[in-house]
Amino acid sequence: MTAITISVNQVLARKGGKTFSVTPDTSVYDTLALMAEHNIGAVLVSENDQLKGIFTERDYARKIVLKGLKSRDAKVGEMMSTNLHTVPPSEQLTTVMTVMTQRRFRHVPVVDNGKLIGLISIGDVVKAIMDEQEATIKHLANYIAGDIAT
Repeated sequence: MTAITISVNQVLARKGGKTFSVTPDTSVYDTLALMAEHNIGAVLVSENDQLKGIFTERDYARKIVLKGLKSRDAKVGEMMSTNLHTVPPSEQLTTVMTVMTQRRFRHVPVVDNGKLIGLISIGDVVKAIMDEQEATIKHLANYIAGDIAT
């Protein structure tokens, strides 16, 4: 079996590097509206071109809903996750998948020389790996079919 050799950069090339962000003083409600509008599960939080954190559906469920807070009153800067793990675009997906699994998060910002260039989710990782495995299976099937016909 072949090893998975996909890099984060290849995933970003397929899906694009578009990210959505808000400032720390944006209300949780407005942040959720942005997430719903774009059908995304996480938004980056930045200020003065500096990445400050990430706000996810999990943050909303645990920090707003379970604590009985109101999303119109709460600021995303008070509820975001700040212990961010970032990856460079050259990182291999198998490494990223391992880190995401061990640290139990589903989104990771991609940073190149201190500049944010994208965000990948566990769904992006799984899709890329499945696509590569499907291509490998087709290649092997064609190889076997070619051998049998000879």
